[in-house]
Amino acid sequence: MIRCGIPHHFRGLVWQLLCNAHNSPYKIKYGDLLKQTSPSEKLIRRDIARTYPEQDFFKDRNGIGQEVLFNVIKAYSLVDREVGYCQGSAFIVGLLLMQMPEEEAFAVFTTLMQEYRLRELFKPSMAELGLCMYQLENLIQEHAPELMIHFHAQAFHTSMFASSWFLTLFATTFDLGVASRIMDVFISEGMEIIFRLGLAMLLGSQQQLIQMDMEGMLKLIQKELPEFYNKDPDLLFQKGYLLVRYNAKKMKKLEKEYMTMRSKEQEEQVEMRKLHTENRLLRQRIEALEIENGTLADKLIQDRVNRALEAEEKIIMGKELSIAKRQAKLSQTGSLNSAAFEDDVPGNDSANQFSETFVLHLQQDLVQAKLREAEASSTMSELQEKVCDLEERNRELTDQSKVVSLQDELIATKLREAEAKSVRKDLTHKLHLLEESWQKHINRTNATRRSVLNASSKTSKVALQELQEELISAKFRETKLISQFAEASQRVTELETTNQICTSQLRRAEDDRSILKEKCRVAIDNEKVLQQQLNEVNTHLAHSESKNQEALMSLRIREADNTMKIAELQQEISKLKLQNAESTSLSTDLPQTFQSPASTHIIRQLQGKILKQQRQIDVLRKQAPNAAESFNTVDQTNDSDISDDDSELLFDATVTTQGLDDDFRSPSEIQDTFDKNMGEELSNMTSVVIS
Repeated sequence: MIRCGIPHHFRGLVWQLLCNAHNSPYKIKYGDLLKQTSPSEKLIRRDIARTYPEQDFFKDRNGIGQEVLFNVIKAYSLVDREVGYCQGSAFIVGLLLMQMPEEEAFAVFTTLMQEYRLRELFKPSMAELGLCMYQLENLIQEHAPELMIHFHAQAFHTSMFASSWFLTLFATTFDLGVASRIMDVFISEGMEIIFRLGLAMLLGSQQQLIQMDMEGMLKLIQKELPEFYNKDPDLLFQKGYLLVRYNAKKMKKLEKEYMTMRSKEQEEQVEMRKLHTENRLLRQRIEALEIENGTLADKLIQDRVNRALEAEEKIIMGKELSIAKRQAKLSQTGSLNSAAFEDDVPGNDSANQFSETFVLHLQQDLVQAKLREAEASSTMSELQEKVCDLEERNRELTDQSKVVSLQDELIATKLREAEAKSVRKDLTHKLHLLEESWQKHINRTNATRRSVLNASSKTSKVALQELQEELISAKFRETKLISQFAEASQRVTELETTNQICTSQLRRAEDDRSILKEKCRVAIDNEKVLQQQLNEVNTHLAHSESKNQEALMSLRIREADNTMKIAELQQEISKLKLQNAESTSLSTDLPQTFQSPASTHIIRQLQGKILKQQRQIDVLRKQAPNAAESFNTVDQTNDSDISDDDSELLFDATVTTQGLDDDFRSPSEIQDTFDKNMGEELSNMTSVVIS
């Protein structure tokens, strides 16, 4: 009857009864929820105008229909803040509001969201919607494999047309009447009706769909088929229940498969994120290495340029040295010639003037030579400071533990150093030769000067000779400083090479540090794993402790049960005492007709049985020491009572058996009854004591 459609005037009440929302507590909370403010109010206001725009109830802007729709959606967004507001839910709420008041519609909608798993569809992740799409695709594959192949060929996904089926329960697909009938069955049977009707639409038009492209299929499913079934909804429901084979167990199996597949995809996404992160770090490392490589290439080019400059400087220094040698020879020859010329023409004024001009020229050369010497000295001091600085830096950067591993890198440097040393040795040897020749020249000049002094007393010649000597000495010192400058430059080159070696050592140390850092990270990860295992062990220990506590509590409960049984045993003993007292009073009231030797014998037999049973009780008490401790006081009382009863029974058996009426039972019957009762009581007591 529900599948055929609930009558319109009963529909609102039946929906509440079918989903058990007629007694929902949300009806009471609805008024309080309307007084609160929802963070989704702007979104709700924006989408309300697009909900059932063709219906008169919701057509007017800010009308009563839109107002109650806003209230219900806002109230639910406050109840379920995880879901909040989703656009598809407005069509379901609007369908409910056209059948019942807003409080009842809110209660039914809340029940549908929570009990019919609709809230899983509207969660931000929409995992349930993906599950529905997966189940629908498998149903299509099962019922119409050719159609599914055509969908794949056209890249036509089910989410392109079926998402609104599940999110709005066909409210946006069919007219209000058909949507209401679908809601009837949905509230009664659940999500099964959505699968049946959606699959029935596809199967009924399978041949048409196979012949269409993507746009044609989308137009047919979203427009033409709904218009066709709006005219004959019974045909749609008939196809849904006749053509579609729906198996709930298989749907559960598909759900498990989808959840497993989704968990694997999530794990793969996590792994992909890790790989992306590692890739980004590797790219950054590559960029850093490229920058470092570029820096090293620049340094290498700079070193080659410096070598070329040094070679060029060596060539220039060689040329200057040869020029200096020639100038020294020419100056010596010129000085000797001028001295001889002055000796030959002593009175010539022009010669005197030339000699004075030559002396001034020599003085200027001397000043310039001294200036060059001062500049060379300052340059030497700066180079020495630079050498000291580089030596200090080398002492700071040198790693003695890795010098052996860097011998290969020092081969080229040592070769250059050997070449420089050979050049320096050549320069030193040439300098020694020049010094020797200079000493010879000085000796000859001194001899010549002594002869000249003896021949002439002119002071101008002596001054001229002194100036020439001082000039040559200055040039000699200049040449020596130039050689020292070359040595200092070679030393600077050596220190720069050492600095480069230390830099490469530092780079290797940085690589080692990176490796150690990676190992440290691995160790930290292992520590986290071990910590997790330790937490699991602690959890297991806590679980074991809880089990031990439960076992201890059960032992205490059994101990309490034993205490209760002991109390019951005490009550049984008290009952036996009362029965004994009653039997004593009964014996006092027996008629005198039973006063005979036979009755006396029977009573004595009974007394003997009582004593025997009392001994059995004592034996059982000794076998149960725990119970005996709680009965010590009672046992003493019972022993004294039983001993007193023995004397009283012996006395009462002979005295009070007279005067019995003939209506009483015979002594044998009395004996049997008494034995039976006492046997039952003693067996009960024995079983309790043994337990």
